[in-house]
Amino acid sequence: MLRICLILASFVYLNLTNVSAASATNIPASLLKQAATEIRVSLGNSANELIFEPNHLDFVSGKRYNLHLVNPSSQKHYFTAKDFADGIWTQKVEAGKVEIKGAIHDLELKPGAEAEWVFVPLKPGNYSLRCTIAGHTEAGMTGKIAID
Repeated sequence: MLRICLILASFVYLNLTNVSAASATNIPASLLKQAATEIRVSLGNSANELIFEPNHLDFVSGKRYNLHLVNPSSQKHYFTAKDFADGIWTQKVEAGKVEIKGAIHDLELKPGAEAEWVFVPLKPGNYSLRCTIAGHTEAGMTGKIAID
């Protein structure tokens, strides 16, 4: 009975984290203990320009990253890249004293907020990034993400 419960718990966990059993077993435990490569992205800037800085991000499949997101502007912004998020394994998202695990598709950063998204890219491809607040995408708050 305990074995069945463990199998069911593993299945539920893998579905909640948006990773198949095969791809989860392909992530070596040693990779998760290695220091993540930090990439810093600003959502907007202090002049309230509707931009991502930088607006092009490159990642390598199978490598661990810490995407450090900051919002130095006086308005909230979203980091939305659903297809990208579906092609990675998220270890965690940290914001303040909160750590979130599981499937993440977008993050909202309020003025002055910071968040860290630790993940391992799994699916090579080119993905779109945008802020989904009305008018922000149209004003140019877009970007590209590539996984090699």
